Amino acid sequence: MNIVTGKLYWPETLPAPLRYPSLTEDVKCDVLIIGGGEAGALVSYYLKQHEVDVILVDKRRISEGSSSANTGLLQICNDKTLTACIHSFGEQKGGRFYELTRQAVDELEQISGQLDLSPDYIRRDSLYYASEPADAESLRTEYQLLKKYGFPVTYFERPDIEKQFSFSKEGAIYSKGDAELNPYKFANGVIAHSVKKGMRVYENTEVVHQKVQDGGLLVYTKSGHTIKCRRAVFATGYEAQSMKRNANAVISSSFSIVTNPVDAFPGWPKACLIWETARPYLYIRTCPDGRIIVGGLDEPLKDLKKSDASSLKKRDHLLAKIQELFPQIPMRAEYYWGATFVDTHDGLPLFGEQEGYPHCLFTLGYGGNGTVYSTIGAQIISDLITKGSHSDADLFAFDRRKYASATV
Repeated sequence: MNIVTGKLYWPETLPAPLRYPSLTEDVKCDVLIIGGGEAGALVSYYLKQHEVDVILVDKRRISEGSSSANTGLLQICNDKTLTACIHSFGEQKGGRFYELTRQAVDELEQISGQLDLSPDYIRRDSLYYASEPADAESLRTEYQLLKKYGFPVTYFERPDIEKQFSFSKEGAIYSKGDAELNPYKFANGVIAHSVKKGMRVYENTEVVHQKVQDGGLLVYTKSGHTIKCRRAVFATGYEAQSMKRNANAVISSSFSIVTNPVDAFPGWPKACLIWETARPYLYIRTCPDGRIIVGGLDEPLKDLKKSDASSLKKRDHLLAKIQELFPQIPMRAEYYWGATFVDTHDGLPLFGEQEGYPHCLFTLGYGGNGTVYSTIGAQIISDLITKGSHSDADLFAFDRRKYASATV
């Protein structure tokens, strides 16, 4: 599966990342993590807290898959609203999902502070605006529910938006407690942190097959070497759909641009994160060097190798969208890319065991809040391995039966 095409921004912010060798011998460990992006990095972080003997492998270089195309927004609110979550899963489980995302944003700040390599974690407020006037009513209902559950939100009417921002919308939810980071630096930094605690890492090492042996697994690599382990964790993101297509997964293409650095952000208070009620939606953030990241315009999956022309059109469309919101900011797109994106019909990520894969666990942070979801998933996977259970595991299990595509 082709994950990314185009000119990426994040790898240029870390031009000389740590490199790791390829596997050149047979090895063994307690847990093998397959995938060196944010999801795999976070699993390693929690497992090393329990002093588990861990090996991590990636068929590419570290963080060169979908993590290099992640836009790095960390949000408490999700693609699936709290209203929709409660409708789909009930008040207890729906509310619990939002509480977990709030905890994960805080947890990512704590982890970022431990790393030798700063991932540029910055707390940001968020503006979630009504794309169309008709969306304002449901947005107000969502605001009231978020307020009821104790989330730090304020509702902005049209005059409130016009007073502070350079654009006008019928209504918006303004929330505190979100954040942004550099996902490429974060994945590299977390893996380096786990290596200091004894984890072994092998890049350019592709897993091709595994079989049950001696109560665990014998995993074969493309080079012919083997890894013997008690459990394997697949943190392979969107490529996991090439192994087994999940009925709950929806595959599409998403697009992003990064602008030139700008000196100021008039009409954009506190450089807050911005997104909207439309689906697919536009999402916007800034970078520490003054650049602006704009993402969205998702469409049904296309062959990324054949979509360069489409990416150029999307680049121009995204630039026009952001310029419309902030006409006083001079912008041009210096980076742009298209990427494979996977969501789920019921709006929640997929963590845990999958039928047909004994002694294996999967952490698939599908959805528009992938870094946050991967943090939740890593905690669940770590507890399943070290403690045998996790109180929230059933909410994200692969065999959950209630899909609610109408409410995503």
